[in-house]
Amino acid sequence: MRITVKGRNIEITDAIRAYAEEKIGKVMNHYDQIQSIDVVLNVIKNPSVSQSHTAEVICKFVSGSVQAEESAETMYASIDLVADKINRQVKKFKEKQMTSSKTASIRTDAAVEEETDAE
Repeated sequence: MRITVKGRNIEITDAIRAYAEEKIGKVMNHYDQIQSIDVVLNVIKNPSVSQSHTAEVICKFVSGSVQAEESAETMYASIDLVADKINRQVKKFKEKQMTSSKTASIRTDAAVEEETDAE
């Protein structure tokens, strides 16, 4: 699994990169089917915008993807907010995958009925 950190209108320092990788990397504890995580950090350079720092995370799985975006006054705060949001979404995605795999398909339901009819 790889974490890619990119910046728009901001130079990504080693401290910001390490912080983002640490916070977003905790998602791996919840689900092991993650292929890659892309983090895009953006700064709006307009003084009239109060929440000018935006963090966007795209988490790609084997069978889909999850995306979250948050804005705050500082980049560290936006990373914290988006990390919490993506954690919740990954847990929800995992639960949906687990419950959908437990439900039987039409083919397995038909095979079970045929076996019970044969007895």
